Amino acid sequence: MPPQDLLALRNQFERHNILLAFNGLFSATLIEEIGLALRKHLEALSATPTEVTDVFTIYIEMTQNIRHYATSKNLSDSQASGTITISREQDHYIINAGNVVDIADGEALLQRIHHLAGLDKTGLKALWKTQMRQPRQAGASSGAGLGLIDMARKASQPLAASFNRLDDHSGFFSLQVVL
Repeated sequence: MPPQDLLALRNQFERHNILLAFNGLFSATLIEEIGLALRKHLEALSATPTEVTDVFTIYIEMTQNIRHYATSKNLSDSQASGTITISREQDHYIINAGNVVDIADGEALLQRIHHLAGLDKTGLKALWKTQMRQPRQAGASSGAGLGLIDMARKASQPLAASFNRLDDHSGFFSLQVVL
């Protein structure tokens, strides 16, 4: 990367109040280490304990989802990498995460996010309770979509997502949670 590109990146971070950004492979150790650094950074910025916990919880959910997806699909390193940013805008924290996914998975996720975004807090709570009562499927790597519902419940705005096709088989899925 030429030095002037680094300056442009820094300016972009400043313009969007980016507190943390990472692009690459999410190992369990890396998720943990960045999470600890994130907590300390938020505390140093005088975030409330609730804000620290909520941002950390969303960060963990998003990065683990990226890691689990890459592992379950046996993706190459270039396909398995993910991107996450955490920023502060007025009195909100904004967590964005994205990764390469199969087209069918990306489109299904996009539909799921749009469904969740259309529910109010009461509807999200009812859906969460319904999902909690469902038996987990054998071999399922997650809690039946509870992570997405939890993120939607914590969010101060509806979840936002996008899916951009990269080729005939895959696309880049992005999710935004505003706390």
